[in-house]
Amino acid sequence: MKGKVFDYGFIGIGLLIQSVTYLFMPEGAWLSLVSGCLGVCSVCLAAQGKIWTYLFGFAQVLTYTYLCWVQRFYGEVAINAYYFGTMIYGVYVWRNRLRDTGEGLQVEPRSLSLRAIGLITALTLAGSWLVGWGLACGTDDTQPYLDAFTTVPALVAQVLMILVYREHWFLWLAVDILSVALWLRAGDYCMAAQYVFWCANCFYGLHRWRTKR
Repeated sequence: MKGKVFDYGFIGIGLLIQSVTYLFMPEGAWLSLVSGCLGVCSVCLAAQGKIWTYLFGFAQVLTYTYLCWVQRFYGEVAINAYYFGTMIYGVYVWRNRLRDTGEGLQVEPRSLSLRAIGLITALTLAGSWLVGWGLACGTDDTQPYLDAFTTVPALVAQVLMILVYREHWFLWLAVDILSVALWLRAGDYCMAAQYVFWCANCFYGLHRWRTKR
């Protein structure tokens, strides 16, 4: 019972943060609030290992992609199209790894080897720099390298999440920290607040995924 109270309370805190932040946004920024609230629900359910994360995830991706397009964050637009496609496969993978833990059906996680972690980290950093260089040279992206370093690691993290590897939470934490800076510089405080909360959710997810059997 304590665990459920904390789970619902954590989601409630995220939604409250979004609502309060919205008060400081310009008139007409309601879509940022909607996207932020959908994002809160999606990541919290992912931390809990609940397959319902995908329902909120699909809706959040659509709203967030539009916001990124308006801001000309092309890397973010591209990755969200990728999210949408991979989440379809994610539903299939998670359904096959659901287990009854006594608190309802939850996904059963697994872990990467240290060698795999080192290789993934090196390739992710190199890929991020190359994408940033390409965006800086070939587009009018307003924040090319920051855009790239929130895009490439997220591509990798999404794959690891779909394949149910615990280590994806570390990558999401790095992405979320950089995304806070990205949206603060764009002046969208709802999106920045969403990513601040998502940083906290990464620690929540790490705890939940490590303590599962």
